[in-house]
Amino acid sequence: MNDGERTAADPAGGAPPDTHRSLPHGPRADVAREAGHRGPPPRMGFFTDTSVCIGCKACEVACKEWNGVPGHGLELTGMSYDNTQGLGANSWRHVAFVEQRTPPGGREPGPVPAGPDVFEAARALGTSPGTGTSAPRSAPAGAPAGEDPPAATGGRTELRWLMSSDVCKHCTQAACLDVCPTGALFRTEFGTVVLQEDVCNGCGYCVPACPYGVVGRREGDGRAFKCTLCYDRLGAGLEPACAKACPTDSIQFGPLEELRERAAARVAQLHAAGVANARLYGESPEDGVGGDGAFFLLLDEPEVDGLPPDPVVTTRDLPAMWKQAALAAVSLAALGVASFVRRPR
Repeated sequence: MNDGERTAADPAGGAPPDTHRSLPHGPRADVAREAGHRGPPPRMGFFTDTSVCIGCKACEVACKEWNGVPGHGLELTGMSYDNTQGLGANSWRHVAFVEQRTPPGGREPGPVPAGPDVFEAARALGTSPGTGTSAPRSAPAGAPAGEDPPAATGGRTELRWLMSSDVCKHCTQAACLDVCPTGALFRTEFGTVVLQEDVCNGCGYCVPACPYGVVGRREGDGRAFKCTLCYDRLGAGLEPACAKACPTDSIQFGPLEELRERAAARVAQLHAAGVANARLYGESPEDGVGGDGAFFLLLDEPEVDGLPPDPVVTTRDLPAMWKQAALAAVSLAALGVASFVRRPR
């Protein structure tokens, strides 16, 4: 973050006091107030509805342009149209393309979207020259004429694309805050977690601390970088660049409680339409990170989109570990003293 990205709440260009720690663990009512901000605004966040993501990558481009993130992902990966592969120092937004093959009729029983039938268009490629009509297909024995044969006879499968835009989760219990030794990471008045590159010393402790693998160190630089949820734009009353650029409102920005209510209503709507696999991920304050500031509506298991199924803040056991270490040190000291006391003279 450069000097032009400070807000009125931070006029001196440094993080407010007592904003660098996330402990203790457990549900948190107001993370910004607990971090030392007086009279903070409502906690802000992202709700990403993957059911309407079209994979356009406008969010990736807008993020890079606004934040000056270096170019990345210009090579072919063999992972569909996913050329950024994951989040990191040079990819603060990552659009995943997951190709799934299902038997004919094996898709979700929800309403068929309006528009051209790509499978019918593909079949039309076998039309006879000059006629514009498809070559007739023979129906299998016992099947009505005009219906596709089952997968067992022809081996044909249908393709479904699951597309989603991943981002830093801005956790309620942020392990990166707990391990940062310089205060480069701090909690803002909006409840988000920001990394100040001008304070980062490149120790890299935050990289393994993140349960989602979001934080990365930039090659040739050594310092860590991640999404700031456009802290500078929030301070000016603007929405983050990625949400502003999203053409389908797959990325929604606003007060976190309002987003949770909106997300619950959307899941109910999809369930009523027959999309039984729709579920929310990261919205619950009772999960292993106390709830995410950026949560998702998924159409399959979290692992399909590269998300951990049960994330837990990595510093959860840190107090108990220090306690055990202290007890071990005291025990060793006591044994040493006892060995000298009992030594015969």
